[in-house]
Amino acid sequence: ERKDAFENKFINDQQIEFKLEALRNKMLGAWAAKLLGLSSDKAEDYIKEVVRSDFQEAGDEDVFRKLRDDLEGLVEEGVLRKKMNECYEEARAQLKS
Repeated sequence: ERKDAFENKFINDQQIEFKLEALRNKMLGAWAAKLLGLSSDKAEDYIKEVVRSDFQEAGDEDVFRKLRDDLEGLVEEGVLRKKMNECYEEARAQLKS
């Protein structure tokens, strides 16, 4: 029972983390689309691109690279990393409520 409980907790934690990152990436995509001046249709497609970019490798660097390249000249790397953290915390708050 203890082993099953641990495995279930691990699976639940992984699912929550996946949801957090997906929500964070949607927020980041919307923020970047606004900075890029995309129309609402193009913004929706762009948000999906940002979310998909997270499946290239483990961690956040794939999303960071995509946004860094897309926002080159508009946003400094430090600002982008700060925004990634802010969106993560906002996603965490939304999922808790």
